Amino acid sequence: MPFQSAKRMVRRCSAPLRRWLCWLTGGSWKRVVAAIALMAALAGTGAFVLVSLGLVSISASSGHWKATGWMLHYAMRRAVSTQSMGIKVPPLDDPALVLKGAGHYHTGCLACHGGPGQERSLIAQQMTPEPPYLPPRIEHWEPQELFWIVKNGVKFTAMPAWPAQKRNDEVWAVVAFLQAMPSMSPERYTQLALGWRSEETVKPVTPDHLRPLKDPLGPVLANCNRCHAEDGGGRGEGAFPRLAGQSEAYLLGALQAYARGERYSGVMQPIAAGLEPAVLEALAQHYADLPPVSRTDAPEPTPDILAQGLSLAERGVRERGIPSCVHCHGPKDGPRNPMYPNIAGQYARYLNLQLELFTAGKRGGTEYAHIMHSAAQRLTPEQMQALADYYASLPTKVAGALDKPAPTLTEPSAQTPLPQKQR
Repeated sequence: MPFQSAKRMVRRCSAPLRRWLCWLTGGSWKRVVAAIALMAALAGTGAFVLVSLGLVSISASSGHWKATGWMLHYAMRRAVSTQSMGIKVPPLDDPALVLKGAGHYHTGCLACHGGPGQERSLIAQQMTPEPPYLPPRIEHWEPQELFWIVKNGVKFTAMPAWPAQKRNDEVWAVVAFLQAMPSMSPERYTQLALGWRSEETVKPVTPDHLRPLKDPLGPVLANCNRCHAEDGGGRGEGAFPRLAGQSEAYLLGALQAYARGERYSGVMQPIAAGLEPAVLEALAQHYADLPPVSRTDAPEPTPDILAQGLSLAERGVRERGIPSCVHCHGPKDGPRNPMYPNIAGQYARYLNLQLELFTAGKRGGTEYAHIMHSAAQRLTPEQMQALADYYASLPTKVAGALDKPAPTLTEPSAQTPLPQKQR
């Protein structure tokens, strides 16, 4: 405010206050500024000296002052509320989406945040700030806010960002599970998170359980089976894909791509990156040796949709540069490149999601992934769904004779001769 206005304000004050202000500032606004600058400099110097002498407590055991904890929590709430504005929330009541989120929550979140019938880790409870027990806290957050937290993480809290920033679909799956968790019974949580192992009790970690296992693949398979099922047929109507009967080369290539971060998934990347190459090879061989299995409760597509999917799979759309699918993915009698997956009998939901990810450039994968990026970007959403429904309707088969040399890595062209119609 102008100096004259300041003088008038001082005159309206009591005489003692006026004398005190005059003594402090000498009646000059420049001295006020100088005094403030001096106090700020002294405070900064004092803080630097305290830090340099190592007198600032950084121990987690000491906790935060109440004022510090309140300020940090308030800052987080305001930041999340503001920065999550405009995020469009998709439908979150899909059982398959909840199932997909439960699998990751059990692996990546349970230790810190607990769950229905599941306590937090004692180690996590000694952190500062202490990770909250989530089931009663979810109702205080909006879905878009939960999405922002799960995707971006929170600084100074050990809450990590999502490992694959391109996979919003995976983040929404976790949010869908979080929304369902407050009313979830311990039995329901166990069934969702552990699947076919739900009848087993979760055993505490003791020295007996730390002894070397005769089969080192056993614990890894137990973790994989929670999502992909013991028979490799997947769970949840496309929440997780069918692996049984795929070629060993394709499965190993996919696991290696996950481990390198070249196939994006906040669920699979951390798992694959933590396994030794020999374990990845053993996993690929295990699922390749399982007999093909297909199960679906999805409604049967209409004959028109199946006919459209058949036409796209066998002939493509030449005028739009969309190649046929059977040349790479079958069904066909001749040999195929073993790095191309066998998608007959795969879940329609899963196939459609992969096409959407390829279209958006968020799929990644082996050295052949760029071929699918080019092909999928020319498909309409209706054509993607028709192809997914068609391949899901086919009987599953073993990968078969897949010893054909890998083709040259070029994008498919409309001038490429299309294969003859398969019967």
